[in-house]
Amino acid sequence: MAKKSMIQREIKRKKLALQYYDKRKNIRNSIKLSTNFETNIELQQKLQKIPRNSLSCRKRNRCWMTGRSRGFYRNFGLSRHVLREMAHSCLLPGIKKSSW
Repeated sequence: MAKKSMIQREIKRKKLALQYYDKRKNIRNSIKLSTNFETNIELQQKLQKIPRNSLSCRKRNRCWMTGRSRGFYRNFGLSRHVLREMAHSCLLPGIKKSSW
């Protein structure tokens, strides 16, 4: 089980990403359209003042049962440990244990 603080941090990052998405997008578009060097620098400084945790690439995928961030299967939203346990107990339809 992941620490509660890590899970809360991920929730905070999701909220920040949604909150600052439009602002970040507008500043980036204005940087692309600007031709003056001074205004470009001012816009870059505005972009740097936005919190880093508001970036969408900072989010981590976590297992919805355990909160584990590593060994994550996107199709199921589970970590590899939970996926294996659920597959063995026939809780995931269409998943079979391979043998060869």
